[in-house]
Amino acid sequence: MKNLKMEAICKMSDYENMSEFARTIMLQRYAHELKDGSKEDWNNIAYRVSKHVLKSVHASKSLIERTHVFIRDRKFIPGGRYLYASGRPFHQVQNCLLLRAEDSREGWSELLQKASMALMTGAGIGIDYSDVRANGKIIRKTGGTATGPISLMQMINEVGRGVVQGGSRRSAIWSGLSWKHADVHKYIGIKNWSEDVKAMKKKDFNFPATLDMTNISVQLDDDFFEAFGDENNLMHSHAQSVYWATVSGMLKSGEPGFSVDVGKNKGETLRNACCEITSRDDSDICNLGSINLARISSLEEMKEVVEVGTAFLLAGTTYSDVPYAKVDQIRTKNRRLGLGIMGLHEWLLNNGKKYAPDEELEKYLQIYATSTEMAKQYSDKWELSHPVKTRAIAPVGTIGIVAETTTGIEPVFCLAYKRRYKKGPELTEYQYILDPTAKRLIEKNNLDPDSIEDAYDLSKNVERRIEFQAWVQQYVDHAISSTINLPPWGSELNNEGTVRKFGNILIKYLPNLRGITCYPDGARTGQPLTPIKYSLASKHLGQTYVEYGDVCELTKGGTCGS
Repeated sequence: MKNLKMEAICKMSDYENMSEFARTIMLQRYAHELKDGSKEDWNNIAYRVSKHVLKSVHASKSLIERTHVFIRDRKFIPGGRYLYASGRPFHQVQNCLLLRAEDSREGWSELLQKASMALMTGAGIGIDYSDVRANGKIIRKTGGTATGPISLMQMINEVGRGVVQGGSRRSAIWSGLSWKHADVHKYIGIKNWSEDVKAMKKKDFNFPATLDMTNISVQLDDDFFEAFGDENNLMHSHAQSVYWATVSGMLKSGEPGFSVDVGKNKGETLRNACCEITSRDDSDICNLGSINLARISSLEEMKEVVEVGTAFLLAGTTYSDVPYAKVDQIRTKNRRLGLGIMGLHEWLLNNGKKYAPDEELEKYLQIYATSTEMAKQYSDKWELSHPVKTRAIAPVGTIGIVAETTTGIEPVFCLAYKRRYKKGPELTEYQYILDPTAKRLIEKNNLDPDSIEDAYDLSKNVERRIEFQAWVQQYVDHAISSTINLPPWGSELNNEGTVRKFGNILIKYLPNLRGITCYPDGARTGQPLTPIKYSLASKHLGQTYVEYGDVCELTKGGTCGS
């Protein structure tokens, strides 16, 4: 191990070879201004982040340097808030808060305050509304009737509309509602906007629509699966109705998704904005960083990167500022880590493997799972409470672009695409992009672009996609944020006739997942990534075009880890 560490430190980094696109994103999103007026390069960022975070636990110079090198070489990249906020006077470096809506006047007021504080200081939010009484229920103390959870969701949605998250990005918001809730059917269809609203959204992305700033999920528990499969269960009809209505919505518009909390995870209904972190406790946090599997050269190196990434995130639980006092109390109690993986599909492609369970990959995932024990060792060394859980696979976003690899467990989205991104409050620009993973493989091996399997190829055999996520979930103690890209609704592979087939496949794997979403191509206006021909993108590389309107920078998964 000692020789490996020295080799990693002495090895010439390739960060200077970062593509122009990745470098531009890095400079726009994460680079601080230096004293001479210039901006940090990637090596500067890696050092700044390592130094500030690890000094909070008085880490050794050796650990700081090893962390610096792994970040510099893009083998481990902390979540975007670490890259952006480390070293600033207010350094809230943890991406999201997990909140519970309480069924009282005081609870609603407190939730609005918590959500505002979280979003304004740079954290996305996920909120479980299942405890809020249904619309129309009698309010005994003051008289009248309750407006229900959806009205509170819309209030939070409007807070998000008015807040530029942490002063630098759009708000990321998630809502969850139990399948048992009396308002669940209205909730499932709440984002089925009228044709008039869709037309206005297409004309002006900023046009307000119901829950347009919020991603939504239906929450499933052990009772759901018991009721779904037992015709004699009193809740059987309701479970079936909720399930098939949700599946239909997923395939048509991408919403709702499902979140799943069964067995040992019973009661962990709270989620962050992208749903990879789970908790039972209001005001818990997500604390994210990802290992770039595509850049890991051996099982031995994987062990060291898992160790360093785990130690870094543990230190982050002492370094990060918080938006209000309860967050620190819950963080100290649970000390959650969200060590993730990206570059998984690139690793498979580099090794000539399909997007499917694999014996060699399993060896890397088994090492990944040792983060639990590593976290205990460093916690004892630094006299901190033991983390309750340590692994979560975020969808990542801009850090995936900086890493120049596939994001999370996602397959290559498409070989080439048009990427829209926000540039000021009204201006939207777009660029033609060649997927960096696909481009490297095509150029290195002189491959035909059509020979590389991407997300749309996998949509033709969706069971492979779902089965793979369920397999990887065995090694993740929190959750995996993953979105299945699908062809447009109404197309040959996604229509009324395919709903039953998709739902029958999904229900087989759903008890072994913690959550899943879909995104049919073109389901929402302002879609940030649009597939195009590889040859067309090749002709327009480096050119920037202007559109007007506002568009979320990432896919439906939100901005966690970005």
